[in-house]
Amino acid sequence: MTSPTPLLDRWSADTKANDMSALCEDIRADLGRVEDRLASWSRSSNPLTAEISHYVLGKKGKRLRPALVLLTSRLFSQGSEEAVFLASLVELLHTASLIHDDIVDNAVVRRGTKSVHAKWGPNITVLLGDYLYIKSIGLSLQSRHERVIRLLTEVSARMIEGELDEFALAGDVGITEDRYLNIVENKTAALFAVCCRIGAILGLASPEEEEAVAAYGLNLGKTYQIVDDILDFTGDERVLGKPVLSDLAEGRITLPLIRALGAGGQAWRRRIEPLVGRKDISGEERRGLIEDMTAQGAFALAAGRARMFAEASLKAITPFPDSGPRGTLIHLAVVGLLRNR
Repeated sequence: MTSPTPLLDRWSADTKANDMSALCEDIRADLGRVEDRLASWSRSSNPLTAEISHYVLGKKGKRLRPALVLLTSRLFSQGSEEAVFLASLVELLHTASLIHDDIVDNAVVRRGTKSVHAKWGPNITVLLGDYLYIKSIGLSLQSRHERVIRLLTEVSARMIEGELDEFALAGDVGITEDRYLNIVENKTAALFAVCCRIGAILGLASPEEEEAVAAYGLNLGKTYQIVDDILDFTGDERVLGKPVLSDLAEGRITLPLIRALGAGGQAWRRRIEPLVGRKDISGEERRGLIEDMTAQGAFALAAGRARMFAEASLKAITPFPDSGPRGTLIHLAVVGLLRNR
């Protein structure tokens, strides 16, 4: 998708750009135990709660956030049962946020299948999202690390704030890049950083080491979100597992569009405004839009920002001593930039 920058060039040669599972081979057993915990947490005496929880928690995504907890903890120490527990917990928290996202966005598809919102309706879905949020915070009280409980509570509030800001700015073609990046940090990158902090806390890392892995996670989260926003225009929905142009259809003005609006001036703004929030953009309109945005350099500029954040994540993690977890964290940054889904 993009040309590598210096550190990316060093590490990207032997990386399969979309093979997330192969990269996490060293923690495969622990990720399996994460799945077991999620399955156990989906059980409930209420049949409807159990059915929906099983449906949503059984849909395996990248499991990137649990992987970050496990890998950063192993960067400093051996794996532990608490690392598996907290890795499972951050995925539960992430799932709750996705459920609420789907309600706000009126999304029909999530991870290649019907969203909870589409399958059960908004009333049930908002209750399930609340249930999973409350359950995740309640489970966090089992941690022996008070800081971990505080971090999970704080990041939950930040994620909701990011969602509120994004909703408030929907359809605003005057949104600035700084405002967009603030939303990205709150909605996505902050949880990546917290996952890495949790791993560092479990591994008894020094304050300096903790800050380094948190910086890695924050920049990794920004990389992943910007690439997601590019793929929403240029990707293949059969590969993505969701419709393309879904951001534009929901009125979200993401970085590629911000860059196009900045380059094209008032004429481009008049061209774009009628498309924002439209659910029925045709294939021909999409092709014309992508051609125009490509000509404006919008995708290249957005990809350059993603490269910058990927480079920053590598700069934070590369100085650590050579190890299997460090190697996987390096390659996750490369995959985050070069993937097509």
